Amino acid sequence: MSGEAPGRRRDAARSRERLLTAASELFGERGFDRTTIRDIGRRAGVDPTLIARYFGSKTLLYIAALQAEAGEAAFADLYEDERLREVFDRADRRGPVPLLQVAVRPLDDPAAQEATRAALHTRLVEPLHERFVREGTDRPRLRAELVAAAMTGVLLGRHSGAFDELAAADPGDLIDLLRGTLLSEDQGRHPRCRAPD
Repeated sequence: MSGEAPGRRRDAARSRERLLTAASELFGERGFDRTTIRDIGRRAGVDPTLIARYFGSKTLLYIAALQAEAGEAAFADLYEDERLREVFDRADRRGPVPLLQVAVRPLDDPAAQEATRAALHTRLVEPLHERFVREGTDRPRLRAELVAAAMTGVLLGRHSGAFDELAAADPGDLIDLLRGTLLSEDQGRHPRCRAPD
């Protein structure tokens, strides 16, 4: 007979699930950068080298953890108050995770780059694009990417050490300021008038 024995397959599935659960917990508690592969293996009670076998890399494990958390639920856009607060809360707890980093610099691993880019678009860009299309906003894709890029910059800037007041500000205050500027409901609602050719 060929292939893995059923018991071994069950053990592999159990080890993979334990690594995924441990990674989700640790990324939430410590952030991505402060969580090591060794930490994840220790929390899971599994050999940390199995992360490479089952997921490919720490970054791809992070993406798998994101997908497991989200399930099949659709994401609200950043104009929804609860969603905006959730994004700030997660960024403050987890730090400059790959989902944010990929917006400003490519990741070294091409597979991780593509998976993380796809997750960024699914979670931040696409919900905005759908809203702008529904509202008949001019250039909805560009506007969605512009808002997502600006929000990513704000979230990363809070952890960069370059912006003292931004880092120290209460998330609620920042959200109020963003609502008055970048996320104003009137921004881009009406197509820009163009001069006749």
